[in-house]
Amino acid sequence: MMKHPRYKIRKDDQVMVMRGKEKGKTGRVIRVLPERAAVLVEKINIVKRHQKPTQSMPQGGIVEKEAPVGIANVRLICDKCKGPVRVGRRFLEDGRKVRYCKKCGEVLDR
Repeated sequence: MMKHPRYKIRKDDQVMVMRGKEKGKTGRVIRVLPERAAVLVEKINIVKRHQKPTQSMPQGGIVEKEAPVGIANVRLICDKCKGPVRVGRRFLEDGRKVRYCKKCGEVLDR
């Protein structure tokens, strides 16, 4: 079994789409899909799917949901810089490994 790479984008991060039809839009990461190198972003890349009636959804019909966006096509948004930034990792004095903004040096993890 192949081990997936560790990505610097996590669930609940604010990200901006940098390429594709949704370029420039921002949203919150709902889910990271490491096996596909993709993320699901809230209200970004919406597709329509035809849903058969099931017990949980007796009506069926056309459902709108988010489709994955390539993880290379999104950038994390820094609260201090107020824009998309590259992310690095470093160790703090107390030994914790945190993500930081490469533009301003701000620690991104709470």
